[in-house]
Amino acid sequence: MTSAKKRIWGWFFFDWASQPYSTLLLTFIFGPYISKLLGDGTAAQAAWGYGIGFAGLFIAVLAPFLGVIADKAGGRMRFVWLFSVMYVVGAWGLWYAAPDNFNLTLVMLSFAIGMIGMEFATIFTNSMLPDLGTEDEIGRISGSGWAFGYVGGLISLIIMLLFLAEGSNGKTLIGLSPLFGLDAAAREGTRSVGPLTALWYAVFMVPFFLRVREPVRAKGMGVLQAAKSAWPALLVSLRALPRQRSLFAHLGSSMFYRDALNGMYVFGGIYAAGVLQWSVVNVGIFGILASVTGAVFAWLGGKADSRFGPKPVITVCVLVLTLVAIGVITISETTVFGLTVAAGSPLPDIAFYIMGAVIGAAGGALQAASRTMTVYQAHPDRITEVFGLYALSGKATSFLAPLSIGLVTDVFGSQQAGITPLIGLFIIGLILLLWVKPKGDRT
Repeated sequence: MTSAKKRIWGWFFFDWASQPYSTLLLTFIFGPYISKLLGDGTAAQAAWGYGIGFAGLFIAVLAPFLGVIADKAGGRMRFVWLFSVMYVVGAWGLWYAAPDNFNLTLVMLSFAIGMIGMEFATIFTNSMLPDLGTEDEIGRISGSGWAFGYVGGLISLIIMLLFLAEGSNGKTLIGLSPLFGLDAAAREGTRSVGPLTALWYAVFMVPFFLRVREPVRAKGMGVLQAAKSAWPALLVSLRALPRQRSLFAHLGSSMFYRDALNGMYVFGGIYAAGVLQWSVVNVGIFGILASVTGAVFAWLGGKADSRFGPKPVITVCVLVLTLVAIGVITISETTVFGLTVAAGSPLPDIAFYIMGAVIGAAGGALQAASRTMTVYQAHPDRITEVFGLYALSGKATSFLAPLSIGLVTDVFGSQQAGITPLIGLFIIGLILLLWVKPKGDRT
């Protein structure tokens, strides 16, 4: 294997290592567990929304400064190390969410520390993408990376369902007691998702740190000096954005549709647990379907991206996800797409499984294509700066979906009503996409 391929595969391993935080903690295992623990789906969705939303607000405030500091000081790898520690510590802390001694504030604080670590580490690993290949290769590399990450999330989810996460009968999906003598009555099997996520990341980041090397650049300024100059430099970049209409539209569009997609991922499991009364195991199966389709279509999306460009891929995916959001709120235990079904009918469950598969497929392709679109929008001499702005746009409203879902759920006392803000976010993203040029302002 050539050194270039080793770097690419090493970079892929960040997606593999970090994906379980989204798959296991945000969506399919820990979120539904919290919902069941609180015993009220509406209260759980609201609390989860506020917690994730305020963590997102913290990310939005600091992310652009970190990007500018790293550009000026160099040494992105040291930032990846720092935030990797936060990831591991935060994830491990979720083990202490015991049913007989549950402190929601401490649990959400631990969750937020891990989430902030994951998001900040992602800023620096994403900014390494342009160093891995030519512009024509970026789409395939990005899509393959997302696909590889989904496979990692899928395998970690299967391990949880088969061997650790207990259902209402105290057994795992295949009828086993949780491994290692974990106490099912104390939900230790399900709570082990925190340590598993932390260990998974620590182990599988080894190939990343061994194989990924930053290109040799001129020595930058010190970190403290870079921090002092970060705000003026950021202001200059932001003031110049309106004159770069295609890039400006891309950042605005992706800001809204990525926020809506994250809202789907974060609240899909909690929604199913509260509205359809799904167990952790049911939600896990839902996650397996979404992960499989996410991996397949991220890879296929990368190929479509290379052939047609990222804009058509993004447009189709956002349209599909808008329709899915509308469809999801019409599914309950007694209705499917607005039509009444008999009590005990399997149709609501089947419909929601299908929705999960479509969310995974469209979401995987959308995220991969969005990374490559950023490369197309950037001037070759300013790719790192533009990726910093892309990180800013992804975090600037990262609190909007969870906070709006939490607020609407709280006000109307309905999980179904709480999901409606996602529809508006997808539509705004789709409208702004009209001003994005396929090859950016360079054309």
